[in-house]
Amino acid sequence: MASSTVNVCDLSCILHTFHLPLFIGFTQVVRYTALLSGVAFGWYHRRSLQAAHDTHKLKDATHQREKLITEAKQAWKRKQEASSDTTLITDPEDPHFDLERLIAQWEKSS
Repeated sequence: MASSTVNVCDLSCILHTFHLPLFIGFTQVVRYTALLSGVAFGWYHRRSLQAAHDTHKLKDATHQREKLITEAKQAWKRKQEASSDTTLITDPEDPHFDLERLIAQWEKSS
């Protein structure tokens, strides 16, 4: 009569032949190596992204400052041109003195 059940001794012999405990230890090493590699890669990637962001932020701030300086120079130039164009006489003894023009110029400049 043929035995269809597997003997317990046969299973343990098969498991020992494949070195199952050694295989389980190897999988743990692989898992933790993968985990630590992922953490290291994430740290490095975050660091490189942060450096790129900081560089972009610095360039943007520099560009903004240059834009403000250019606008201020243009405004100053317009103000100087406006005040130099008029030949306003401020001496009340002069026969061409015009008080209304003088007051209008003061209101315009303030």
